Amino acid sequence: MLHKTRTRRRAAVLAGAAALGLLLTACSGSSGGGTGESSGGGGGDATLVAYTGQAGDYQINFNPFSPTRIGGLGTIYEPLFFLNKAEVGDPVPLLGTEQSWNEDGTVLTVTLREGVTWSDGEAFTADDVVFTFELLKSTPAINSIGFDADVAAVDDTHVTFTFGAPAFVKGPDVLNTPIVPEHLWKDVNPTEDVIEEPVGTGAYVLGDYKPQAFTYDANPDYWGGEPAVKHIRFLALSGNQAGADAIAAGTVDWQTGPIPDIQNTNKNFPSYDAYTQWQMQMVLATCSSAEMGCTGPQTDPAVRQALYYAIDRTQLNKLAFQETAGEMSPTFALTPSQDAFISDTVEEKTVPMTADPGKAAEILEAAGWQKGSDGIYAKDGERLSLTVEVVTGWTDYITALDAMASQAKAAGIDLQAAQSSWNEWTEKKTSGRFQLVIDSLGQGPAPDPYYLYNYYFSSASGAKVGETAGENFARYANPDVDAAIAELAKLPLDDSAARQQYFDTIQQAIVNEMPYIPVMTGGTTSIWNTAKFTGWPADDDLYAFPAVWSALDSAEIFKRLEPQG
Repeated sequence: MLHKTRTRRRAAVLAGAAALGLLLTACSGSSGGGTGESSGGGGGDATLVAYTGQAGDYQINFNPFSPTRIGGLGTIYEPLFFLNKAEVGDPVPLLGTEQSWNEDGTVLTVTLREGVTWSDGEAFTADDVVFTFELLKSTPAINSIGFDADVAAVDDTHVTFTFGAPAFVKGPDVLNTPIVPEHLWKDVNPTEDVIEEPVGTGAYVLGDYKPQAFTYDANPDYWGGEPAVKHIRFLALSGNQAGADAIAAGTVDWQTGPIPDIQNTNKNFPSYDAYTQWQMQMVLATCSSAEMGCTGPQTDPAVRQALYYAIDRTQLNKLAFQETAGEMSPTFALTPSQDAFISDTVEEKTVPMTADPGKAAEILEAAGWQKGSDGIYAKDGERLSLTVEVVTGWTDYITALDAMASQAKAAGIDLQAAQSSWNEWTEKKTSGRFQLVIDSLGQGPAPDPYYLYNYYFSSASGAKVGETAGENFARYANPDVDAAIAELAKLPLDDSAARQQYFDTIQQAIVNEMPYIPVMTGGTTSIWNTAKFTGWPADDDLYAFPAVWSALDSAEIFKRLEPQG
């Protein structure tokens, strides 16, 4: 099935997140899209039915550079290489087959795969790669990776990326960027157009679409061979409870999100197994900068620090996350795998697991806050009352906020949750019209904290309130952090001695200022149908991060699965 690229214009400018491969961030790191129909019968043509946490109907958008895209990344639009966030390893060739740097890290050369066609039959060439990166460079709203190199086609199968300074760390971002077809996208406005009929090089093409569900169909002309799973159906349900009900009914084959008694999934549902990985770091993200237009008590770093100490994480893990969450470092280096990057100057290597309301009070009172007769602190006539935005249907996050509200009250902080649809939640987050947002920060394309710092703490991906931000939706701005991130970009990833001084600078600043209040590392748990499909990731073959909403990873998993007769 071939598809033209049909676009529809949206009024609002959309900011991209092309590098992350995390389509949408949601409950315990979940989000994404799906629609509700039962999976097909067994056999080689079985339909895999997936649910990502999508609450409410889909709004069609297959623009890979849009934060409100509902799909297409990896499955339809491929990057040059796949980088596995779950394990350290070499980049896996996709549209690229080889990649190498020159000695000083200023030129990255990529060899492209021959014989690849777009799903409309046009040939894929180096010109498409050059066009894609020039599009990023000329359109700041979608350039979330900060791409600033000169890109050139040496011939149809070789491309060079020339940077003005050593840029080893930028390689994974470049290799992980989705490539779009020049012959169609030359007429696309990448910040406003909604792609309704996407054309890509991937293993799947878009089949039918309805607001309640959409389907991918296997691409018979895929360069890697037509995948064994012929149809993938994404359901839009009403939230986590509906997803859990669908697992119980056997109408969903893969869900990444909570179900009751998740530790005994196979006992309760013999056709399913559960698998947990720890990658997504849960936060109470703040609109942190008054200079950028943020308003409210959360713009005071003392308030953020106090809320950090008010949280009883052991209780949260038990009540909201079925004890699947893990430790977290306030430096946002992923623990324990990235412990070597944590600065010796940071006193608390991991977040406190029990509440310390006394310390919270000490911090607030030192900053001039005084407790009122109602037990809640106030300053200059402003009561310490905060609203946290959460998506309706994200039951684990909603339960967590209920517990946090009680914990915060014991520390003199009034914490309230406000539920809204995913679209409303996303608009508030990207425009800065919020005080707090419960969310998860994802790892970058390689297991190194540089990428998370560059995405979420660099002022380059922030924006003033009312303007659309990139990943730095906290609108955090610190010139010392920006300078340290810029210096890290010049150093090879394996030069630990030279890099650590810059990690020290970043970590000292973000621990002290805490624009994202650390909660815990979410246990990302997938429940999948092992009776109907084999080839799922496992401890001894963790070939991709196993989350249905992690788009580039799930695209690799779809290609690996085999239906059972």
